[in-house]
Amino acid sequence: MSLQEHVAQEFANRFGTPPDIIARAPGRVNLIGEHTDYNDGFVLPMAIDRAVWIALRPRNDSYVVIYSLDYDEVAEFSPAEMSQESQRHGEWVEYMKGVAWALQEAGWTLNGWEGVMAGDVPIGAGLSSSAAIELATARAFAELSSHVWDAVEMAKICQRAENEWVGMKSGIMDQLISSAGVEGRALLIDCRWLTLEPVPLPPDTRVVIMDTTTRRELVTSAYNERRRQCEQAASFFNVSALRDVSLQQFEAAADLLDPVVAKRARHVITENERTLQAADAMRAGDATTFGRLMDASHTSLRDDFEVTNDALNTIVEIARRQAGCYGARMTGGGFGGCAVALVRADVEAAFIESVTAAYRQETGLDARIYVSPAAAGASVVVPVGG
Repeated sequence: MSLQEHVAQEFANRFGTPPDIIARAPGRVNLIGEHTDYNDGFVLPMAIDRAVWIALRPRNDSYVVIYSLDYDEVAEFSPAEMSQESQRHGEWVEYMKGVAWALQEAGWTLNGWEGVMAGDVPIGAGLSSSAAIELATARAFAELSSHVWDAVEMAKICQRAENEWVGMKSGIMDQLISSAGVEGRALLIDCRWLTLEPVPLPPDTRVVIMDTTTRRELVTSAYNERRRQCEQAASFFNVSALRDVSLQQFEAAADLLDPVVAKRARHVITENERTLQAADAMRAGDATTFGRLMDASHTSLRDDFEVTNDALNTIVEIARRQAGCYGARMTGGGFGGCAVALVRADVEAAFIESVTAAYRQETGLDARIYVSPAAAGASVVVPVGG
């Protein structure tokens, strides 16, 4: 049974009728361009075929009542009665409440609904399960209102929910790829101007996601600290964001920066260059160059941005040793979670088997490995009256 069928069946079991709407929003894997989004830079993610699904129907009052299959919990809230003082960080429903708050801040009038939610985006793995919840929630609210769905605007609203309600000062990438993903394509995103360019994967390749099964600790404080360090570097160069600093400008003045701040800035500046080069390689179908850039990205994230951990470094090294692997790197915020590899299609099964065995032998941990095509962004599967 698919997850879509599962939430629909659970909805019917709980409420006695089929749902009026099924909304979904995918997780994502970032191929290259890490920690560049909040520096107004460039990223190259793709939506994955794992998603959050919500089966729902409207209510006659203003309340949202939602049952989470994943947590086996019921939560309810009234958007009309919410304030930031009412938030309780760390609970899954806070992502939904944050979206309702941000939509109202943007001038929306929200209708109540009741539903069932489930997802298969691994939680805490760096595949953006939080953005999937946010965009699925936004898609549900939008379908019950008179507002036209605008992928970019909805991503901005959901980013505000994460930044100001949840307290994670993330950039726009996660929400934007979950909102606007294109089936069969990665998206080159300019995070300053929010322009989107679909880019094909190199032919005869597979994107392999390798979950180390280590989970991020203290990630919010560490993430926000690195964002402050990037802002410090931008202020030193008298620009609004590190996107505006060239490598030549940086190298000429790097010795005048705090050494840690200089390392953070070096990563962002070189990562922006790598991301644009990677998009060029993808357009040319050049998997070898793309893989080399992935490898360089991981090295920079490990040494300059310092957001990897032992498990991530180990699984990346194992992946690179395998025949048919073009390149590998950590993906997501770091400190645990997932790495991603670009692999020749004909070695997919052997790659997965070898990486799984070697990772278990070297770490004692069992990796979870997924192969995903590029998926479409947030959508409504069953429209009202469908």
